Amino acid sequence: MTATAQDLTGQDQRPRSSRLVLEFRAGDKMLVNGAALQFRTRASVVLSNRVRFLFGKQILAPEDACTPARRIYFAVQAAYVCEDHERPHFLEIARGLANEYAEATTSATARRLLADSIADLEAGNCWEAMRRIRDLFAHDDTVLAAPPAEC
Repeated sequence: MTATAQDLTGQDQRPRSSRLVLEFRAGDKMLVNGAALQFRTRASVVLSNRVRFLFGKQILAPEDACTPARRIYFAVQAAYVCEDHERPHFLEIARGLANEYAEATTSATARRLLADSIADLEAGNCWEAMRRIRDLFAHDDTVLAAPPAEC
């Protein structure tokens, strides 16, 4: 999967009327505004307006949300790509899960990452919140001694 920014004339730059060109291989996956896409063949996709999307390893499948950090990530992911009217519900779930995690952990680093991710959520920055929460995956795997394949 590759991505480039081009203006409407095809010039590589970031002008006011930019678009994002994404190149996918067969089997690649993408979430766009809550819709799950899987590409059967190689494809080039042009996103011309603002859209909330995730692709590749950014996407966490429901069955992979098997540790506390992954459950939080999944809730934030859902909040990021869902319809606007659904967002408060998923944000509330993420907040609740993060609070439970913060109360249960003895790791000051984990509590700081959780607090920072909730602050990102409150500021409307789901992308940054997901990045911070992803940093907790290895911590969960170590503490719980359950690598993702065994979830």
